[in-house]
Amino acid sequence: MSGIEWIVEAHGCRAESLRNQPLLRQLFDRIIGDMRLRPVGEARWHEFPETGGITGFCVLCESHLACHTFPESGSLCLNLFCCVPREPWAFQSELTRLFAARTVCVRAVDRMYHSPSQLDSEVTLAAGDPR
Repeated sequence: MSGIEWIVEAHGCRAESLRNQPLLRQLFDRIIGDMRLRPVGEARWHEFPETGGITGFCVLCESHLACHTFPESGSLCLNLFCCVPREPWAFQSELTRLFAARTVCVRAVDRMYHSPSQLDSEVTLAAGDPR
């Protein structure tokens, strides 16, 4: 069994959009709805008074969704971890549309919960090594 984690970085975004909490809430709602994710409760938000950046976090039955905005740098970072495989979401097109991002980098990381069978003996030996 495995999960997937998306690490998304958007650069060249409009600074005012990165200070817009309702827009970020809309982004979370779209991701959660489109991917049929199940929030455990309401997302938590924090606005930084100096820069106007925003951090958001939502605990999901599937794991979590988080974002951090940096208006002073024009960047937005997203992290979505799902404990079971999912189809990817349209991160690139949606961040370009909502935040006018000039570049969007999407990395998907497979999260394995069990070591591959060929490595089981090596992992066991390494774990039992007293050094």
